[in-house]
Amino acid sequence: MGRHHARVLSSLDGVALVGVMDPAGDPAGASRGAPVVATLPELFALGLDYAVVACPTALHEEIGLGLAEHGVSALIEKPLAHSAAAARRLVDAFDQAGLVAGVGHIERFNPALQSLQSRLEAGELGEVFQAVTRRQGPFPHRIADVGVVKDLATHDIDLIGWLTGSEYATVTARTVSKSGHPHEDMVAVVGDLADGTMVSHLVNWLSPLKERFTAITGERGCFIADTLTADLTFHANGAVPMEWEALSAFRGVSEGDMVRYAIPKREPLLVEHERFRDAVGGKATDIVTLSQGLRTVEVAEAVLDSARRRVSLPLRNPHPDLAVVTQRS
Repeated sequence: MGRHHARVLSSLDGVALVGVMDPAGDPAGASRGAPVVATLPELFALGLDYAVVACPTALHEEIGLGLAEHGVSALIEKPLAHSAAAARRLVDAFDQAGLVAGVGHIERFNPALQSLQSRLEAGELGEVFQAVTRRQGPFPHRIADVGVVKDLATHDIDLIGWLTGSEYATVTARTVSKSGHPHEDMVAVVGDLADGTMVSHLVNWLSPLKERFTAITGERGCFIADTLTADLTFHANGAVPMEWEALSAFRGVSEGDMVRYAIPKREPLLVEHERFRDAVGGKATDIVTLSQGLRTVEVAEAVLDSARRRVSLPLRNPHPDLAVVTQRS
């Protein structure tokens, strides 16, 4: 992921890519000509306003704490940390230093989901009943230190909280490990949000089919977002009177119009970096805060705990500041 960050940062207006830290060097030339150093002290010597942390999850805490100690703002790739305890330490460190810090939950900046969130916030769906996601594909050989829950399911955990403006109240999960790796590679999650919305996530590294699907169903119909193609469609509840007697007795909804929205399709990573650049510059903008990243890790740990114990688990109430930053207007 680091090479993609370097690509965007090297051409981002108002930003100069001054250096890259990678103990392995840069044999592929991904640094775009910027100096490559092996240690944090060498990186600090280059003079940083902010840094992007795109390394194995197990190292996020160590590097993030080092950045906070030296007064460097940071955009830390998701998940925020390998554990909730480590994530809390990062939240505290950056808060105490008074620094801007965010988490790289890039899916929030997908054009389809940006449009969906705006439409939900405007009340176009009415009351939300259910949120369903599917995130499936082949095993990514770049991942070695966490399983599918913390690597992939954290995308969906973050997304549903952001889209609905509500917190996870309970989760029930099952996991399997079939690929010979030490961590789980498939998870099925069902849960409830605090506002009563039903949630379902299906995530795996075992499918030859790559799928990124989000469906939000409510009183006026269903939004479906495909984040691979950045397409958003709306399936409206039918408004035509039912004339078929056998079907008219069904007390539900009928199929109405389908609308596929024409939306601008800007690269999510570019939009994410524009927002973070502006935040570092003191502008009011929408980034994924460390407190929100912490909550996502807490939910992910509850998912793993539920699967291990094979029980439904309640989640504690969120931090007071988290409830403020995630509430719907």
